[in-house]
Amino acid sequence: MALTEVYWDNQIPLPKLAPVQAKVTVSLVALLCFINSYDGEFVFDDSEAIVNNKDLRPATPLNNIWRNDFWGSNLSSNSSHKSYRPLTVLTFRLNYLLAGGLYPVGFHVLNIILHAVISALMIDVFAILIGGLAYGEKGRILKHTPKTSLLAALFFAAHPVHTESVAGIVGRADLLCALFFQLSFLTYCKAFTRGSDRNDRFSVQWVVVSLLLCAAAMLCKEQGITVLGVNAVFDVLLICNVNVYELGQRLLLRKNPLDVSELFRSGLLTRLALMGLGGLLMLYARWRIMGTGPPAFTEVDNPASFAENIFLRIVNYNYYYTLNAWLLLCPWWLCFDWSMGCVPLIKSATDWRMVWLLLFWCILIGLISQALCSQDRQRRRVGFVIAERVLYLSSAGYCLLLACSLGHCCYCWTKYRKLLCASVLALLCVYVARCALRSHQWQSEQSLFTSALSVCPLNAKVHYNVGKNLADRGNTTAAIRYYREAVRLHPTYVHAMNNLGNILKERNELIEAEQLLSKAVSIQPDFAAAWMNLGIVQNSLQKFEEAEQSYWNAIRFRKKYPDCYYNLGRLYADQNRHVDALNAWRNATVLKPDHSLAWNNMVILLDNTGNLGQAELIGREALKLLPKDHTIMFSLANVLGKLQKYKESEGFFLHALRINPNAASCHGNLAVLYHRWGKLELAKKHYELSLKLDPEAPGTRDNYNMLRRKLDQLKRSTP
Repeated sequence: MALTEVYWDNQIPLPKLAPVQAKVTVSLVALLCFINSYDGEFVFDDSEAIVNNKDLRPATPLNNIWRNDFWGSNLSSNSSHKSYRPLTVLTFRLNYLLAGGLYPVGFHVLNIILHAVISALMIDVFAILIGGLAYGEKGRILKHTPKTSLLAALFFAAHPVHTESVAGIVGRADLLCALFFQLSFLTYCKAFTRGSDRNDRFSVQWVVVSLLLCAAAMLCKEQGITVLGVNAVFDVLLICNVNVYELGQRLLLRKNPLDVSELFRSGLLTRLALMGLGGLLMLYARWRIMGTGPPAFTEVDNPASFAENIFLRIVNYNYYYTLNAWLLLCPWWLCFDWSMGCVPLIKSATDWRMVWLLLFWCILIGLISQALCSQDRQRRRVGFVIAERVLYLSSAGYCLLLACSLGHCCYCWTKYRKLLCASVLALLCVYVARCALRSHQWQSEQSLFTSALSVCPLNAKVHYNVGKNLADRGNTTAAIRYYREAVRLHPTYVHAMNNLGNILKERNELIEAEQLLSKAVSIQPDFAAAWMNLGIVQNSLQKFEEAEQSYWNAIRFRKKYPDCYYNLGRLYADQNRHVDALNAWRNATVLKPDHSLAWNNMVILLDNTGNLGQAELIGREALKLLPKDHTIMFSLANVLGKLQKYKESEGFFLHALRINPNAASCHGNLAVLYHRWGKLELAKKHYELSLKLDPEAPGTRDNYNMLRRKLDQLKRSTP
């Protein structure tokens, strides 16, 4: 491919660095921007994708990664998000294995390193797009625009819009996708290393490697397949130097008919056929793995899809593109979530926001026309990359345009060169500062969620997450306020109703809790958690029949629901339906073998009903599965004491106290055991420890006084 000099490159206010120096510089800037996120917590979507994802655990078969979605749900499930990203999940699993558990530092460090590597590779990508494709004798890319590509890569490394992808661990999918996207593009360029003439033969092997890297990008995130389109357009516009405008005229006007043999000689059609076939095979494989069912999205996820008519849907989709472009231009208003009222829908053509949509398309059409129709090959190089819609990668197009625009300004306005130099430096400093601030906000859910309140005050999900974080930290009074605001902003927000109902239940405000939970299940009848919580409230209100029905509704919509079986057992126990209670708790332990409460309740119920032998068997079975559960040890020790197996009972009490030494009830019951056993001094010691920990412990004071009287009698009777 023939080269043309880029006239503005020497005017860029940057030093001309060697390739290695340039990449090190860009990597260091990337590290500087996001290094303060390394000690952040698991936040927002990290909980579902990492903390609660069993596919990360060593005990889970590795094959599950290839059968489940990004969140750990089976792809065949109706609740699956259908996001198939097994290579990304595999890196999470490696992080887990290397750290020996869920320690977020390793996850964050890898994200930061990936961004630094991607930013460094952007120099090569930008150099090709601006200066053309050429290789030296040793097969290295010849950079004819070292300053422009360096400036664009610096902008990319420091752009604040990348914070979510880097500081949020689930952003690993975007990072890995971008990395393999770059490698696929650069490998495709490798296919033309034999010479600079576009009629030279190309390497089929490198094209195949590029396809394999595209498949890897797709296995990291779905958008990875779009690199095939980028490669194809790059080949047409820059390798083969096809003028699309002229080609269109020749086809439409039928003048100077197209010489197809020329395209065959250049190998373009062969390369396009290879990429088309490869893309179809990838899509077919994905279809076979995922099945035909699309992911189920709600109005909460994408309100534009539920607009009244297709015109309004198209308008709102395009308005979202406009907002994404604005975030690239002015990355100050950043938010972890933009759904649920954060961006009110455009509902008529008279909405003033239509102006921004029209302006966006005018600019975009102008860029596309430069990419396709310009006689200037330099302009064609710059224009086509803006078509990428993935925000992490699309920012590369913006950074490239920004760097080229600044270079052109420096060339045209030489007398303002110092001012432009200061502006570039100031912009980079602002970007770095904004990245540092935003990375700090991503360190914890508290700072992340509260930072969104000023950006999207109308977003019900923001208020919901702030309320949830407050509730998790024990501030239920403040949490109620935010949950109520979330429901006010979005009256059908069932998850906010469910959480608010739970808090009101704990505060014994049962009537309002029942109303909220009843409304939630009427809006979403298959909301199993809300049905279970409604059953708990109805049980507390002694509406036993309604509670039982609510529990069974929950189980109907979620077959494997051990917590619901546990609560159903409690309902049956309150009604003295002991057999039904035991069966329900047994079901809970079958579904979740480490369900401590269900095991413990079975032991206690059997103890209370006099079935001491069966209680002992259940207790021992439970401790095989939960050998460090002090509550089950306590209950089993009580049973063994009643069976007069004092030594064994003592062992379990003492073991439980080693795990939880401040359990007043355990000291009290051990004292009772010693009292019965005749070890009165030990009984006295543990009664006193129990009363010290809990002076109001029921029965302990009376037992202690009884023991003291007995000890006094023994002293008086001793000669």
